[in-house]
Order: sequence, then C-alpha cells, then structure tokens
Amino acid sequence: MLQTSAVVYCAVDSLLPIRGKTYPGFGDFSAELEHAGVPIVWVSSRTRFQLDAPRRELGHSHPFIAEGGCGVYLPEGYFHLPLTKAIRLGRFTCIPVAEPQPAASEALAELSEETGVPAVTLASLRPRELAQNLGLATREAELARHRDFDEPFFFAGNSMEDTERFVVQAGERKLQLRQNGALWSLAVGASLKRCVLELSKLYDRALRSHPTILGIATPDEAKELFPACDRTILLSSESSDTETPSFRATREIPLAVPDVWDRVLEGITARR
Repeated sequence: MLQTSAVVYCAVDSLLPIRGKTYPGFGDFSAELEHAGVPIVWVSSRTRFQLDAPRRELGHSHPFIAEGGCGVYLPEGYFHLPLTKAIRLGRFTCIPVAEPQPAASEALAELSEETGVPAVTLASLRPRELAQNLGLATREAELARHRDFDEPFFFAGNSMEDTERFVVQAGERKLQLRQNGALWSLAVGASLKRCVLELSKLYDRALRSHPTILGIATPDEAKELFPACDRTILLSSESSDTETPSFRATREIPLAVPDVWDRVLEGITARR
C-alpha cells in the first residue's frame, strides 16, 4: 500500500443517488484522490449489493462501510494483515460491528410484540409491494432488502405515541434505530464510530503510521461520522432542513458552488 498522511471517509448517499446521476464532479474528485494516493472510504446506509454498481462505475477499489455503521467491507487482498473476527460476505472480507442477521430481524419481532406496535419489514413484502413502497424499480428494490446486518421496516399505521414508545423501548434495549422518511431500520450493535476506528487501526498497521482521519459529509449525514474523525469537511446545502452541526476542525464548503471539489481537495491537502 502506498504511503499517505490522510484517509478520507466520505458519506456518499447524497452524492450517489439510487436513481439518477452521480453528483457532478464527484467522479473526477475521486480520481484525483486516487492519483494522489489518498484512500477514500465510502460510508453508506445502503447494502453491499446496492453499492456494487456505483463502485464499478467510479472504479472504487477501497474499503467501504455499509448499512449505517454495521460493518466494514474490505476488497479481496486489500490489507495483507491477519484479521480477527472477520467474516466472508460475497466477494468481501467483512469486519462486523453489528450482529449479523438474523439478530436484527429477531430483535425487531420481539420489540414489536413487546410494545404492541406493528412493524412491516421489507423482507416480508412481495416484489411488487416492495417496489411500490420504495419507489424503485423491482431489481433496485430487491437489492435494498437483502441485508447482512440491519432490518428495514415501516410502521403499520401507528400513532405518533406508538412510534415514540417503540423508539424509547428500543433505546432501553440498546438497539440502533435510524429513520429515513417513512422507512426505518433496526440494528443490533451498529456503530459508525466503531467502524471508522476498526478500519483506521488497519490503516495504521498497514502504513506503520497514523494517517489523519478526514470526514466529508452533508449536514444530514455528518452527525454520526464527524465525531469519529480528526478533521472534517461539511458540504453545506440550502435545501437541507438539518441544523448545521458544529464540530472541531470543520471546514464548511457549499455543495452548490461550481468549484466545490477543488475546495474539498484543498481542504484535504492543506494540512497533510
């Protein structure tokens, strides 16, 4: 592995929409980092199956973190290091942080029964229902429901009080709930911070140094990622209704400016 003084952790869900084109300039930005020998680790709430196509399209060959901090996925032969607690998932060696399925599925069923709050999982839907609920083509929808760790679901016409009771009970059981519009997901032991820590330890061992951990995210994605990073770049957006988070060593760059990726590159290299 080439020497580098920084490893970039980039939240990509806002930059790589499931339907539509990659955010302008992101592909060139990624190529520039590759040319400079700076690894870019994708951080996503999606599955490894959903990330296959964009990884091929952009030639992404570095590790990625999927399912909202459930696991770190390493391409074949990326680190020539002995790994503990690693599992094989498809083409990838995975460092699990959350408990693999069916742990989340079972926990969701128990929580639903305990609270009396019905939850409809993506796994239980027929292909046509799944596509309609997600607003995706059938193939894309199928990729969304095949999970290694977390369990996506909808609440079935519950009141706000029911949902709040469900969320409180999940917190008491130390389960991780995440909401994306009407869709929720539950995981057992997920932690984006731990994913970043585990992967960063591998980079430290492989490089025999401690590269700067640099995070890039929009306000909607920064809350979990930025506390795990040494330095951060916030891609601010006027369309986001999320309050701009405040973190140490953060540089804010408007995502809409024409030279956004040149500014991001400057922010990465400025203090390397």
